[in-house]
Amino acid sequence: MVSNREEREATRKHDAVDDAEDKRRPLPAERFLLGMSLVLIAFNLRPVFSSVSALLPEIRSELGLGDLGAGLLTTLPVVCLGAFSPVAPRLAQRIGTERTLLLVVLLLTFGTAIRGIPSVPLLFIGTALAGACIAVGNVLLPGLVKRDFPDRMALLTGLYTMALCGGAAAAAGLTLPAEQALGNWLGGALAIWALPAAIAAAVWLPQVFRAGRHDGRISKRVVGLWRDRLAWQVTLYMGLQSALAYCVFGWLVPILRERGLDGIAAGGIVSVSVMVQAAACLVVPHISVRGKDQRVVNAALCVISVSALLGLLFAPLSTVWIWAVLQGVGQGGLIAAAMTNIVLRSPDPLIASHLSGMAQCIGYLLASVGPLVVGLIRGWTGSFAATAFLFVALGLAAAVNGWLAGRARYVTVRVEDIPPA
Repeated sequence: MVSNREEREATRKHDAVDDAEDKRRPLPAERFLLGMSLVLIAFNLRPVFSSVSALLPEIRSELGLGDLGAGLLTTLPVVCLGAFSPVAPRLAQRIGTERTLLLVVLLLTFGTAIRGIPSVPLLFIGTALAGACIAVGNVLLPGLVKRDFPDRMALLTGLYTMALCGGAAAAAGLTLPAEQALGNWLGGALAIWALPAAIAAAVWLPQVFRAGRHDGRISKRVVGLWRDRLAWQVTLYMGLQSALAYCVFGWLVPILRERGLDGIAAGGIVSVSVMVQAAACLVVPHISVRGKDQRVVNAALCVISVSALLGLLFAPLSTVWIWAVLQGVGQGGLIAAAMTNIVLRSPDPLIASHLSGMAQCIGYLLASVGPLVVGLIRGWTGSFAATAFLFVALGLAAAVNGWLAGRARYVTVRVEDIPPA
């Protein structure tokens, strides 16, 4: 871990960045409600992905999408995650983090809802809008944890990454049953996930009122981040593990259905796997912060996740639950470890938000290639077997960068005042 002396020096160096934030530290009750609100928002940042995956065969049949169209549909929100991540820190500095998150959740509600209209263009537009909103939410959460929960970083990181997985699990397991319960209404099963997003917006609203005029317009900038080697290692680890994750979100249900499982069973297996991810998300940050660094944890999780994916591809179906659980342990741990690295490699909340923006911009653009390549491999070969080579390559590269990103040090950047216009 970083030494106490280094921590004190970094804290003194960057105190000026957070003067405005320190003046409005939340009270204990407010802090609890803030933490619960963050967890609820995080829950809504993944159903867009796994709800489409669960209904992908039905979407293709009803709307006439081919292999390329299906691949683009699963890839589009991940591309938006990368494209819109750099917007988050700048938007938060201009209008405030709390207001930005409220806007994000409201637009996420709208984008999710319009996917229910039986139209291919609106399906893609709603998915893209939701992906852009999720990008901004993803970036801001680590900075908020660093700012408001510096003494509970592992717990809050674990809770919100657990909620990410919980939202994905709920959508994977409940979307197809919802479609059947609604009388095979495909649009309703996609649009229903706007409801928890609307609830999250209502619960978050008091945070906007509490922030008042004090939030926003931070006249600081971070210099040198994009030239820092450690920042790039954190970014590549985020991107490569995300590529594996979105291959799972986008294609694991179709993979299992191709192997002979019916839609309900395949969705249930993926849902259980993602629920195990949620449990791993809660445990891994605590393990990570207790060690002297995170190298072994980062690399070991890559091995577990890829091994389990190979088992889901080739092992007998009688063992599918074992591999699903192992995949949940590995993939959930990877998500939590990647988020934990962002927080631990950053000396203050402002740098955490910018490192998060960089990691998720480049990382998710890289990750977007994964689901698209899986779809192309399926189209070229007629099966998912050859995707094993892709999974192994992604896992190996993630392990190398995770080992390097896990070293106990801070990114080397400086914070400067923005001169008045």
